[in-house]
Amino acid sequence: MTRLTPRPTPWRALVLTAAALYFLIPLAASVVFTVDVPGRGLDLDAYARILGTEGFLPSLLLSLGLAAATIAVVLLLMVPATVALRLTGSRLRPVVEVICSLPLVVPPIAFVAGIGTVLKWGPEHLSRTPLFQTFVAVQNPDFPLVLVLAYAVMALPFVYRALDAGLRAVDVRTLVEAARSCGASLPHALLRAVLPNLRGALLNAAFLTLALVLGEFTTAQLLGFRPFAVWIVNTSGSDAQMSVAVSVMSLLVTWLLLLGLAGLGGRTPSSTTDRK
Repeated sequence: MTRLTPRPTPWRALVLTAAALYFLIPLAASVVFTVDVPGRGLDLDAYARILGTEGFLPSLLLSLGLAAATIAVVLLLMVPATVALRLTGSRLRPVVEVICSLPLVVPPIAFVAGIGTVLKWGPEHLSRTPLFQTFVAVQNPDFPLVLVLAYAVMALPFVYRALDAGLRAVDVRTLVEAARSCGASLPHALLRAVLPNLRGALLNAAFLTLALVLGEFTTAQLLGFRPFAVWIVNTSGSDAQMSVAVSVMSLLVTWLLLLGLAGLGGRTPSSTTDRK
């Protein structure tokens, strides 16, 4: 029997071409703006000056550190919760879904206003208690833990959906029961049997959290901190060309992370073949 090859449909190529033009034309215009200097032609000075600009490296390192801490916090919180829902607490699934969706409903301004109110209320009423130092520590400008907590809350909807989609593709109960029947404890069964099958979901959740932290501006600006996104906005007021260059570089880095994540998540253990 001859195999029928699917015929390419012209509308697919049309949609892909339109989507590519929609994304690539603004990016190309931004690149041209950064390298085309009137009277000098092609000039890469905007990109060369990025590394030497005041605050670039500290703000970038701060954002990467905040992203790493946020990823650790939100995964340590959500992975056990979503696995427990699959194993025992299916009745609580609607409650968890509503709670994890609340950050999408609450406006960022109201969210930041609530955080600011708590941060002001704490030192005023707890100045004579040991908790006063806690409020001071979480607002340390060198590494503001309050941003980690805020970003973890904001990342809940994306992390929950990524983990839930990964768990729907895995029979968690069967994996745990099989591992337990082999003598493994419950934590060991989760670490050795369940988590390896959630590698793609974990990487997707980590990338979404990383993208959120690198691009978040409102919370950090209103709370008075200066991560990478705030630094970009502040720089744009003095040097628009370099600001666009930084934005282009950050976009390209994000794309590279996405491609690397897609490649890493798409790898599967190589299957063994019989040798003749």
